[in-house]
Amino acid sequence: MLQTAIEQEAPCEIPAQVKMILSAMEAGGHRSPEHRNRRRIRLHVQGVLRLFSDSAAPNPRTLYTRDIHSRAMGFICPDRLPLGHGGTVELTHPDRGTVIIPCTIIRCRQALEGWYEGSVAFSRVFSEFDAPVA
Repeated sequence: MLQTAIEQEAPCEIPAQVKMILSAMEAGGHRSPEHRNRRRIRLHVQGVLRLFSDSAAPNPRTLYTRDIHSRAMGFICPDRLPLGHGGTVELTHPDRGTVIIPCTIIRCRQALEGWYEGSVAFSRVFSEFDAPVA
């Protein structure tokens, strides 16, 4: 996987179960040949996902990021999310504080019982999440 060695951690504590899942997923690696063409930054923070289709829902969805680059983000969450739905994800950027990013869900599949792994594509390029050149 094309990924930097940089890891950012959230200012708020990530639950131990989430840390264990993220660690296991990283240790497991990818089964298929690498298809990623952008360097990713490992970013373990709690985020908030608000889908436009959930406008009547009082509580946003919680997710935990795995990695990120300027156009997309990988995550895990306890909810099955609807593919193709748009919304916003709110994250804490290590240097810029809270950022709200328009996005679309492009993958969400069960990783283990009660947890799903997926990714969102950003609606525009966020160069602040570009990985540093080695």
